[in-house]
Amino acid sequence: MGSGLDTWFRATMPPGTSRRGGLVMGTANRKRTNATETGATKDMTVGSPIRLIVSFATPMLIGNIFQQIYTMIDTMEMGYFVGDSAISAIGAASALYNLLLSLTISMNNGYAIIVTQAFGAHDATRMRRAVGGTLVLNASMTVIVTLGSLLFMVPLLTFMNTPAEIFDQSYIYMMILCAGLCTTVCYNMCAGVLQAVGNSKTPLYILIVSSIVNIALDLFLIIGLGLGVVGTALGTVIAQGLSAVLCASVLLRKYRTLLPRHGDIAASRALWPSLLSSGMAMALMMCVVNLGTIIFQRANNVLGQNVIAAHTASRKIIEAFMQPLGVLATANATFVSQNWGAGKFERIQKTLRRVLGLEVLWGVLACVIVYLLSDPLMRLITGTQNAQIIANGVMSMRIHLPFFPVLGVLLCLRTAMQSMGYKAAPVASSCVELAMKAVGATIFIPMLGYVGTCITEPVTWVLMTIFLGVVYLLRRQKIYGSARREESLEEGQLEPAIAE
Repeated sequence: MGSGLDTWFRATMPPGTSRRGGLVMGTANRKRTNATETGATKDMTVGSPIRLIVSFATPMLIGNIFQQIYTMIDTMEMGYFVGDSAISAIGAASALYNLLLSLTISMNNGYAIIVTQAFGAHDATRMRRAVGGTLVLNASMTVIVTLGSLLFMVPLLTFMNTPAEIFDQSYIYMMILCAGLCTTVCYNMCAGVLQAVGNSKTPLYILIVSSIVNIALDLFLIIGLGLGVVGTALGTVIAQGLSAVLCASVLLRKYRTLLPRHGDIAASRALWPSLLSSGMAMALMMCVVNLGTIIFQRANNVLGQNVIAAHTASRKIIEAFMQPLGVLATANATFVSQNWGAGKFERIQKTLRRVLGLEVLWGVLACVIVYLLSDPLMRLITGTQNAQIIANGVMSMRIHLPFFPVLGVLLCLRTAMQSMGYKAAPVASSCVELAMKAVGATIFIPMLGYVGTCITEPVTWVLMTIFLGVVYLLRRQKIYGSARREESLEEGQLEPAIAE
């Protein structure tokens, strides 16, 4: 590939090294260091691809399940002990918070691509500098996002058409979460570095601990002290702070060679364009997605408190069954990044087809399970006797789940193309999503009510998958072919130096 991450990867290599991290004769005093010297890592450039991906994805899936269990218990506590209005207050502001959260998480996911490629290329110097650049950029982003969100919270919630009867609850909930955004950024940065080198188990253990702490805090703050939405927000921030401290301590104790040394922070400036290019492409994609969700949620909030409660509860269940799709796509993205850095392009192509098959398989299975259990799941999560809330929640799940196989293909293709440095198509696909959610907000919801809300997302998934699939099939020869030509050219340039 003649542009993007691959070009920057070659341009910013330390003198005397190849893109794969190998040494040129005449620089033999420079040791080729692998990050596996410091702690548990997973080199995905060798071994059975599917076994590697599944073993890497499993801890992440377990961790995400714990998170989903927490969010469901949190919703249950709101429904059983505070009331439907508390669920609605959180749900009405959820799209806004998800926008801020996605911005920070997606930026770190983008930064991690550079770290992962450096690990796959066995280039320890570049890896340390990428981590240093990630640290600097995250600190700057956290200050800007936190201050901006705190200053403009009232007009933002007003723009969201937040119902007057739940406005105050939504406001205090968002203010607490935004004030603690730094803990979320810190955790995702540290977890991203660990996952970049193939360690998905440590973030799992930390997520389990923080989820248990979060549940305990919710029981104490919501039920014991009767703090309602304030309690759930405080519990989230405290638990996230704990996970950030634990994750950072693991990096400091076991992964010292991954962390910046003297001069690496300053030297990381050379990588800022590469890090920002990758991070902002990922963030732009997710922000476009979440901007569409905000427009969509704004229209949905007009439908009333009962619809908001139904939508919030059903989304918890839908997202729980969505986790295997997302985790497989994330694990495959790490696999693609490492093998791209190592120049193993055939290995990437063959594995991608098999991962797509796994995505479709889970999509079908999840559809069957949720279709059969949607009613009891809604009753369990909400604790409500409101027939309208139950009926709307069941309808939402039964419309969304049949399209899970399509969603799996979409997630896998999008993350794989980003990991190859091919950023334009994933961002363009997000623009398709934004356009469709705008259509849903202006046409489907006014015409069809909550049915319009439910059908918009599946239609969007289909259109995005068709777009990305066509782009990938038409451009894959160019994507892989350009990368192979650059690899051959680079190796040809190194031959005289090696001969000397």
